[in-house]
Amino acid sequence: MGVLTSGNLWGNVELMDIKLAFFEGQKIRRHYDSKKEKWYFSVTDIVQILTESTIPRRYWSDLKIKLKSEGSQVYEKIVQLKMKAADGKYYLTDVADTENLFRIIQSIPSKKAEPIKLWLAKVGYERIQEVSDPEKALNRSRSYWQRMGRSAKWIQQRMMGQEIRNGLM
Repeated sequence: MGVLTSGNLWGNVELMDIKLAFFEGQKIRRHYDSKKEKWYFSVTDIVQILTESTIPRRYWSDLKIKLKSEGSQVYEKIVQLKMKAADGKYYLTDVADTENLFRIIQSIPSKKAEPIKLWLAKVGYERIQEVSDPEKALNRSRSYWQRMGRSAKWIQQRMMGQEIRNGLM
């Protein structure tokens, strides 16, 4: 298990540009590593959705032990990122790329496994579309902010601010 670093330095580990994704109204923390061109998803967020557990960290801890004892190499490919928790603080969090997340999902008996797999495939497809046509990313962001109830003025200011920051780099 390694620590993936990128972004702004915070302590000994760098903070990631974390994006939230939603599956059936539940938040899933994720990060896109533009250098590796991979999404990394919080394993405990996925485990909580699949198991509906009140203590997903415990379930994930037990599952890691089981996977390791069965000789699975998934555990070795898990990395850790500092992600914002519900208490507003940043903690190292186990994350997995899409390929390894599929393997973890297959290890969890759940009726929600197939819908999550389809959702992950959709996330990957959307990212490929955005790389080939960046306007799609802008439109998706605009639509998301509208659904959040942001005003047209707020959205415009947000997009202009992003453009200015990009020009400074």
